[in-house]
Amino acid sequence: MSLWSRYTDPIPWQVVLRSDAFQSLERELISHGNSNAVWYSTLMIPAYFAAASAFLLLLHLVILSKPVKKLWSYFLPHKTEEEPTVFFDEPITADGFFSEARVFISQHGGWVIFAYKFARFIGCLTFLGLSLATFILDERGEHVTGANKLSKGKHRRPRPSDGYIPFSPAEWLQFAICMTAAYASILGLVSVTTKPRWSRLVSNHLATLLFAVFAVFTYRDLWPLVTFHKQPKDIAEGCLLWAKVTVLFLSSIVFPLVSPRQYVPVDPANPADSPHPEQTSSWLSMVLYIWLDPIVFKAYRVPHLSHEELPPLADHDYSRNLKKKSFPHLDPFFVSRRRHIFFGLMKTFCVEYIVLSIMIVLMVLARLAAPVGINQLLLYVETKGEHAIVRPWVWISWLFLGPLSGALAWQWYIYIATRVLVQTEGIITQLVFEHALRIRMKAELPDGKRSGESTPSSTPDSASVAGSSTAAADESTDGSGDETLQASTETASTSSTKKGKRKSQDVKDEMDNSSKQHSSADNLVGKINNLVTTDLSNLTDGRDFIMVALYMPLQVGMCIWFLYEILGWSAFAGLVVMFILFPLPGYVAQRIQKVQAEKMHKTDARVQTVTETMNVLRMIKLFGWEEKLDSRISDKREVELVWTWKTKILELVNNNLNYVIPLFTMMASYMTFTLIMGQTLTASKVFSSMTIFDILRDQLNMVFFSIPRFTQAKVSLDRVNSFLTDTELLDAHAQQDDDRVQLFVQSEGESDLIGFRDAVFAWSNDSRGSLTPSKRKFRLRIDGEMYFQRGCFNLVVGPTGSGKTSMLMALLGEMHFTPSGPTSWFNLPRKGGVAYAAQESWVQNETIRANILFGAPYDEIRYKKVLYQCALERDLTLFEAGDQTEVGEKGLTLSGGQKARITLARAIYSSANILLLDDVLAALDVHTSKWIVDKCFAGDLVKDRTIILVTHNVAMASSIAHFVVSMGSNGRIVSHGSISEAIAKDGKLAAEMAKEQEVLAKDAQVVDTPEEPKAKSDGKLVMSEEIAVGHVSWPAFKLYLTGLGGNYPITFWVVFLALMGLTDFVNTVQTWFLGYWASQYERHLPSEVDVTFYLSGYALLMVSGCLMYSVGYYLYYRGSMRASRTIHKKLVQSVLGTTLRWLDTTPTSRVITRCTQDIRAIDGPFAQGIGWVVELSLTMVVKLGAVVVMTPVFLLPGLFIGLLGGWVGRIYMKAQLSVKREMSNAKAPVLGHFGAAIAGLTSIRAYGAEEAFKDESLNRIDRYTKSARMFYNLNRWVCIRIDVIGGGFSAALAAYLVYGRGVHEASNIGFSLNMAVGFSSMILWWIRILNEVEVNGNSLERIDSYIKIEQEPKPTEGGQPPAYWPASGDLRVENLSARYSSDGPKVLQDLSFHIKSGERVGIVGRTGSGKSSLTLSLLRCIFTEGDVYYDGIPTSGINLNALRSNVTIIPQIPELLSGTLRQNLDLFDQHDDAVLYDALRAAGLFSVQDEFEEGRLTLDSVIASGGTNLSVGQRQILALARAMVRGSKLLILDEATSAIDYKTDSAIQSSLRNELNNVTQIIVAHRLQTIVDADKIMVLDAGKLVEFGSPWELLRNEHGMLRALVDESGDKEALYAAAHGKPLEVERP
Repeated sequence: MSLWSRYTDPIPWQVVLRSDAFQSLERELISHGNSNAVWYSTLMIPAYFAAASAFLLLLHLVILSKPVKKLWSYFLPHKTEEEPTVFFDEPITADGFFSEARVFISQHGGWVIFAYKFARFIGCLTFLGLSLATFILDERGEHVTGANKLSKGKHRRPRPSDGYIPFSPAEWLQFAICMTAAYASILGLVSVTTKPRWSRLVSNHLATLLFAVFAVFTYRDLWPLVTFHKQPKDIAEGCLLWAKVTVLFLSSIVFPLVSPRQYVPVDPANPADSPHPEQTSSWLSMVLYIWLDPIVFKAYRVPHLSHEELPPLADHDYSRNLKKKSFPHLDPFFVSRRRHIFFGLMKTFCVEYIVLSIMIVLMVLARLAAPVGINQLLLYVETKGEHAIVRPWVWISWLFLGPLSGALAWQWYIYIATRVLVQTEGIITQLVFEHALRIRMKAELPDGKRSGESTPSSTPDSASVAGSSTAAADESTDGSGDETLQASTETASTSSTKKGKRKSQDVKDEMDNSSKQHSSADNLVGKINNLVTTDLSNLTDGRDFIMVALYMPLQVGMCIWFLYEILGWSAFAGLVVMFILFPLPGYVAQRIQKVQAEKMHKTDARVQTVTETMNVLRMIKLFGWEEKLDSRISDKREVELVWTWKTKILELVNNNLNYVIPLFTMMASYMTFTLIMGQTLTASKVFSSMTIFDILRDQLNMVFFSIPRFTQAKVSLDRVNSFLTDTELLDAHAQQDDDRVQLFVQSEGESDLIGFRDAVFAWSNDSRGSLTPSKRKFRLRIDGEMYFQRGCFNLVVGPTGSGKTSMLMALLGEMHFTPSGPTSWFNLPRKGGVAYAAQESWVQNETIRANILFGAPYDEIRYKKVLYQCALERDLTLFEAGDQTEVGEKGLTLSGGQKARITLARAIYSSANILLLDDVLAALDVHTSKWIVDKCFAGDLVKDRTIILVTHNVAMASSIAHFVVSMGSNGRIVSHGSISEAIAKDGKLAAEMAKEQEVLAKDAQVVDTPEEPKAKSDGKLVMSEEIAVGHVSWPAFKLYLTGLGGNYPITFWVVFLALMGLTDFVNTVQTWFLGYWASQYERHLPSEVDVTFYLSGYALLMVSGCLMYSVGYYLYYRGSMRASRTIHKKLVQSVLGTTLRWLDTTPTSRVITRCTQDIRAIDGPFAQGIGWVVELSLTMVVKLGAVVVMTPVFLLPGLFIGLLGGWVGRIYMKAQLSVKREMSNAKAPVLGHFGAAIAGLTSIRAYGAEEAFKDESLNRIDRYTKSARMFYNLNRWVCIRIDVIGGGFSAALAAYLVYGRGVHEASNIGFSLNMAVGFSSMILWWIRILNEVEVNGNSLERIDSYIKIEQEPKPTEGGQPPAYWPASGDLRVENLSARYSSDGPKVLQDLSFHIKSGERVGIVGRTGSGKSSLTLSLLRCIFTEGDVYYDGIPTSGINLNALRSNVTIIPQIPELLSGTLRQNLDLFDQHDDAVLYDALRAAGLFSVQDEFEEGRLTLDSVIASGGTNLSVGQRQILALARAMVRGSKLLILDEATSAIDYKTDSAIQSSLRNELNNVTQIIVAHRLQTIVDADKIMVLDAGKLVEFGSPWELLRNEHGMLRALVDESGDKEALYAAAHGKPLEVERP
C-alpha cells in the first residue's frame, strides 16, 4: 500500500488509533501519575516558549550591562561615530501628566497602535484569569469528564492526613499554562509602560509566545472538529475552553494582523514628514494591499491622477538611502577587492532574496492545494464518504484558502521582486552616472556603425543621449509586464574601437545599409547611454533567476511525487514521453531566437532608414525625394515583415507543442495505468492529475522562456561590470604609484601658476598613444616651461588639429599626463574656481536663465550685465517668455550662435577666477564677435580674471590679448609671448592674421544676422506632446480592425471567431470526455471498458483542436501582417507628405518615436494582445457555459462574478493608465538628465559641479521610483482581488455540488470544478491583457493622429510637366503673396519680377524682410497666391515632387545623411564615380584640401548624421557638389556666415561664379561683398520688393535702399568698384 493511500484510504482500526491513541495514552499516563509524561505533553510547549523568551531577554539585558560592554570594548574596535538615536527614546519634555502621556503614546506609534497594544495586554490578563479559573476548578476536581457541567462537591479527592495535596500531572499542566499566561501578562504590561526600544523588543517576544499558545490549542481542540472521529482534548473545560480560544485568537492573530505598524525611519536622522502607507500599514493591509484602496478609488473619480497625488516615497526607496546601502558593495571605489557586480547586488539585496526563496517554497506547496482538494473531494463523492477522515467542507474551504494562500505568496514575491527591480534601476543608473563622472572622455569610432541609433555624437560636449532607443527600452515594459518575463528585443555588443578626438573619418569599407551590420556603440557616450537603457532593461528582466534555480526543481519534484501517489509508476511513463518530446520545444525556441535576432537586424535597418529620413525630412521635401524615400522605407519594411512572419509561425508551432506535449504525457500515463497496469481510472485521479500535468507544462514553458532572458541579463551585467572596472579613468581618479605622485607634485611657490613644464599628454594612457578619427596618433608635447599669465587675456592659436583644444583639456586633467623627465609638471589652480566654455556649445534642457546661472545664486545686476555683454538682450526680446524660455534637448530652440553665447554667458556669470574658453567666437558672425570682444572681453566682468581663449580669429582678438601661445600642426608649441613677439617668431601666424584682416573687412558688410529664432508663447516648446486621457478611440481601433481584414473585414472576423470558438468548444469536450471515460468504470467492470476507443476519441479531439487553432491563428497572423504593413505605409506617407509648417512645430524625435517605438508596439504586443483578448473571451464564455449546462443554477452567480471582476478591472485600469503615463513621463527626465550630463562631462568637471549633478540625478530617480513602485503595486491590488473573487466562485460551486440537492456523479463534479477554476483564473488574465492592449493602444491612437495631419497636395496625372521641362532656368513671378498659415498674416506682398536663365541674383534685406519666405514660396512650401512661371510653365499646376526635384536649394547649414560621402552626393546610385569626382572638383573641395592630408575627404569618407564631423564650409561645398550632380537649372543658396575660413569661402564663391554660369542662381546674401557683382540684386523690406535691378543701377539711385546699405559700410569704394565690374580688392593692414 502506498504512502498516499495509507493517509487517504484508512481502514477502521487506523482511524480509531489515529483519533484516540495519543489521547488515551496521555490520559492513562497522567492517571497513573507518570510525572515524565507531563514534559512530553503538548500543553507544555507554551511553557518552553516562555522559558526561552525569558532566557533571551535576560541575555539581552546582560549584554547591554556596563561590565559586559566594557569587556567587549577590549575585543571590538572603538566606534568613533555612534548611530543617531534621535528618533526613538527621546526624553519626555512635557508639563503635566496628560502632556507626558501624549508624548509617551506618540513615541509608541500613536493612539491606534497603543490601543492595540493595550488591548493585547487586556487579552493576556483575560487569558490568565481563564487559565486560573480552569486550574482552580481542576484542582478541586470539579470538572466532570466528558460533560460541560460543574458538579458541586462530587468526586473530590480524599484529603491526606497532613493536609498537603500534591499536584496531579493534569494540575501541573494547568499550572504551566497559568505561569505562561502570567509571563505573557508581564510582557504585555512592559510593552505598554516602557520606552519604545524595550517595548518593541518585548512586543516581538509576546507575539511569538501568544502564537505558540494558540497553535497548541488549535492542534488540541480545533483540529479534531474538522474530522469525523476525533474529539477536542480539553472539551472537559466546557465554555472556558472556547473563551480561551477566542481570546487567544484575538490576541495572537487578529490584533497583530490589523494593528498598524510603527514608523521606523531607515535614516533616524532624517525621518519622513508623512511616512508612506507601506511603512505604517497593518500586515493584513499589506498582504491584501488595502492601503492602496484610497489611491485606486481616487484615481477612479478624477480624469487623471497627477504625480503629486501619489503617496510619498517610502524611506527604503529613497535613492540617497539606497546609495548609502548599495554603493559600499557595488562602487569600485568603495569595494576593497575586485569582484563581479553580481555578488555586490546579491549582498545588497540578500534579505530580499531570502524572502523571495521563502515565498517560492510557499508557492510550491500552495500550487498543489487545488489538485489535493479536488482529489479528496471527488474521492469523498466516489466512496460516499466511506473511510473519510476530514469533513468535505474542509476540502471545499481548501479549494478557496489553498489557492488564496498561494496567491498571497506569489503576489508578495512579485511585490518584493518589483521593489528590487525599481531600486536596481535607480542604483545602477546612479552608479553608472557617478562612475562616468570619473572616466576619460575620448572619441571612439565604430568598426561597424550601430544601426538604429538616432543621435549623432562628436566631441564630448556635443554628444547626446539616444532618445528613441531610450523610449523604446522604456516602453518595452508594458502595462502588466512585471510578472511575466518580457521577450527581449535588443542586444548590444561591443566591438573593438579606435580612440581619439573625432574630427573626420577615413573608412575604406563602403557602408551599405542593407548589409548585415554589427551592433556597437557609436562612441563612449553611446555605450554609457546603452548601459542605462538597453542593458539595464535586460538586467532587470533577468531578476527572476531564482524561479528557475529554486521554484522549478521544487515544483517538478512535488508534481512527480503527487502523480506517483495517485497513478503509481504509470506517471513515469508519462514523464518519459515528456522527456522524449522535450527537445522539440527547445529546438523551436532556438530557431525563434535566431529568427528573432535576424528580425532585429532587419528592424534596425528599417529604423535607421526611418530615423535618417526623419532627421533630414525638411531637406527631403525641398529636394522632392518623398516618393523615392517612401519606396526605400517600404522595401526595408517588407524585408522586416518577412522575418516577423517567420517569427509568428514559429511561435504558433511552439504554442501547439506546449499544448500537445502535456496531452501526450497524459495519454501515455492513462494508457499505461489502464492497459498495462489494469487499474481503474476514477474521476478523482483524472481531474487532479490533469491539473498537475498543466503545472508541469508551465514549468516547461518557463525554462524555454527564461533561459535566453537570463543569458542576455548576464551579458548586460558583464557589460556594466566591465564599464565599472575596465574603463579608463582620469588621472585624478586612477590608482597611481605613490613614488610617482610624490615626484611630480609642485612646490608651494608653484601652486598658483597655470601652465606646463616638460609635459606630454595623450588621449589615452595606453603605450601606443591614441588614434584620432583620422587614424593618426596625437600627443600634446610641451618642452621646457610655458606659463599662462594670471589676471590677463591669454590666446591659444594655431591651425586646425594642432592641439589647441587639447591644451585646455590637458589643463583640466582630461588628458593623460606622461612625465618626460623628473621636472615634469602641470597645474591649474582650482581654489578660486574654474569656468569652461566648450567649442561645441553645451546647454541643458532648462530655461535660458537656469543655463546661465548653472546653480549659482541669482544677482540681478550682474546677470543683466552678462546678458548685455554677451549680446543676448536682443535675442531674449525675440522670445515671448524671455529668459524663461526652455531651450529643449540639445538646445533645439536656439541657433548655434545663441547656444555659443549662452555657454559663454555661463562662464562669465560664474565667480570663477580662471576662464577657459574654447573657440567661442567660431559660431558667431563678425558683428556679434566684435561686440563680444569689445564689450565682454574688454568689460568689467572679466577684469583681473585669468582668461585662456582658444581661437582661430587672431586678428579680432589681438587687441585685447596680453599673451599668445601659437601651436604647430604636430602638437608642439611654436611660440609663446606677447602678440608682437608671437608674430615675429611665427611667419605662418602673421600670414594668417593678414588673411583674417581681409575676411574681417568683407564680413563688416554683413547686412543681416543669420539668427531668426521663432517666438515662443510661454517658454515651453512648441506643441506639447499629446496625452491620451481615457480609452482608445473607436476611429483608431477601427484603423487596426479593418487593417486585419483587408478588403473583406467581416468575412475575416466571422471565420476567425468561428475557428477560435470551435477550438475552445473542442477543448472543453476533451476535458469532459476524460471524465466520461472515468465514469464508465463506475458503471462497468474494468474489462468491459474499451480503453482503445476512449484513447482514440481523446486523440481525435486533440488533433482537431490543434488544427482549428492553427488555422485560426494562421489567418489572424496574416491579418496582423496586413494591418502592420498598411498602417506603417499610411504613417510614413502621411509624414512625408505633410507641410513644412507642421514639421516646424513638431520635434523630430516625436516623429521618429511614432515610426519606431509605436510601430513596434503595433507589430508585437498590440497584435498579440488583440488575439489573446479574443481567445480568452471565447474561452471564458465556453467554460462558463459548461458550468451552467452542468449546474444551471450557477448562471447568475457566474455572470455576477464576471461582472464583478470586470468592474474591479475597470477601476484598476483607470488608475493604472494614469500611473503608467506618469511613470513614462518621469522616466524621460532621468534619461534626459543622464544623457545631457554625459554629453557635457568635460564642462561639469571643469566647473566642479559633479555633486550638484549627482543630487539632481538622485532627485529625478526618486520621482521615477515613486510612480514606478505605484505602477507595480497596483498590479498586486487587482491580482489579489480577482483571485479572491475567482476562488470564492470555485468554492461556492464545490459546496453546492457536494451539499446541494441531487448530488452529481464524481466525473461531472470534477468537470464542473475544472471549468469553474479555469473560468475564475482567467478573469485576471483577461483584465490584465485588456489593460495591456489599452496601454499599447495608445501607440495606435498616436499613429492615427499622425495619419490625419495636414498634407501637401498629392501628385496627379495632370500635374506631370513635359519631358523637356525645364529647358532653361527662366523664372517669372507675378503678384506673389505668401503666408505661413491659411489665416495668418502675409509675409510676402505682391512681388513681381523676372529672372532670366543663367542670371545670378542676390537677395538682400534686414531680418524679417522675407528673404527665406521667398525661397520657400518658390518651392510652394508655404501658402501662396499669385503666379510663378518656371521655364514658362506655372508652378501651381505642376506636381510638387516634379517642381522640387528640378530646383536645388542649399540652406545656410546643409543637412547631410550619415553614410559615405558618395551616398550623400548620389543617394539613389544614378551616377558613376567619375561624375561625382568632377562635381567635387568643380565645387572646390580639392582646392581646399591637400592631396596627402591625413583625414582628407574622399567618396568613401564616412559622414556622421547631419554632417556633424565636417565643418560648415565643407558641408556647403558638398551641398554645391550635390547641386551640380542634380543638374538643376535653378539654384537657391542661403549663404553661410558661420566660421568659414578664407580658403573655403574663396573656393565656394569661385565655383558659384565659374562652374555654375549656365544655372540661374538666387543667393540669399548676408554679406554685400558676395553679391555686389551679381547680375541683379533684389532688395526686400517687410515682405515687399523695394528694389530690383543691376547693382550699378541701384547704386545710382541716391535714395535707394541698397545704396544706403553700401554707404553705411566701412568700405564703400571697393563695393562701388565691384558693382561697376572691377575686381574687388581689400587693402591689407
